[in-house]
Amino acid sequence: MLRKVFIGTALLATIILIISLIIQESRRVGSNQGYEPDQPIAYSHKVHAGDNKIPCLYCHFGAEQGRHAGIPPANVCMNCHSKIKKDSPEIVKLREAIDKNQPIDWIKVHRLPDFAYFNHSQHVTANVPCQECHGPVETMTRMRQDQPLTMGWCISCHRERGIMPPEEHQDLNRDKTKAIGGMDCAKCHY
Repeated sequence: MLRKVFIGTALLATIILIISLIIQESRRVGSNQGYEPDQPIAYSHKVHAGDNKIPCLYCHFGAEQGRHAGIPPANVCMNCHSKIKKDSPEIVKLREAIDKNQPIDWIKVHRLPDFAYFNHSQHVTANVPCQECHGPVETMTRMRQDQPLTMGWCISCHRERGIMPPEEHQDLNRDKTKAIGGMDCAKCHY
């Protein structure tokens, strides 16, 4: 009898452990945290944003006015590199692509699921620093996804910033909930 109780308890503990691991891993679905691919041109955010203090919006000007920050056009790079380090191997690759009118096949690092809507301009105009989502970019030789960018992570940030105070969202009844960014599903999912 004692053996059956022990086996039953061990089996129950194993099932609980497996279920908790499944739940824990399912929360990371879609997260590419730590993803750091090699790029066709070795571009260093550490050198540009860190050492030389070039503001993010100089290159990623689309972030201020649109949904996407965008990859800067190669000609933006040439604003400086037509004079500075113009003969370095990576700038030669850049110039050759421009001369041949060929796009550079950059590999996207930060990717959200297709069912999630995110607008950079809303965050830029709210003075959210780029590093909040993208991490310490100014220290990255190669760009990586620093944060998980999961729904729970975004909601936590909204709560911390007071965009959706927890006391207003205790009851999710539509009549009692203020439809503001973060708790109104249709703000990010459509």
